[in-house]
Amino acid sequence: MSATNPFNPFANVDFSKFDFSKYDMTKLLGDVKIPGFDMEAIMTAQRKNIEALNAANQAAVQGMQAVAQRQAEILSQAMGEVSSVAQQLAGAASNPQEMTTRQAELVRKAFEQALANMRELAEMVSKSNTEAFAIINKRVTESLQELKTLVAAK
Repeated sequence: MSATNPFNPFANVDFSKFDFSKYDMTKLLGDVKIPGFDMEAIMTAQRKNIEALNAANQAAVQGMQAVAQRQAEILSQAMGEVSSVAQQLAGAASNPQEMTTRQAELVRKAFEQALANMRELAEMVSKSNTEAFAIINKRVTESLQELKTLVAAK
């Protein structure tokens, strides 16, 4: 048992250093014969489960990359607007009333833009999560159908 976590003997094991490609579980377990147990069907189902998890992870990563890219675009846009605002306010510096009016309008526009950006990013995250969940949900449904078919065959 691990000294840092007595409840998890694998807590300090770095599984990334293991080369699982050397082990073909189908070959290792293929010779195991248990009456009424279709090892090939189980291995196929597990392979499909792993493929679905990989696809869901890929969808999630792509979604997060799109969010990060959009955040960078928003930041770039904001920096350009800061420069524009500074120029506008510099032109109104001689008239305090005009400057106050412009500042209020700029704050209102900035607030509205910030809300729109947050809404857009939230929608992007939601879409990404929905796509990843749909992949997992489809595989769970298929897996249950496969299990039902296996049980019915016995």
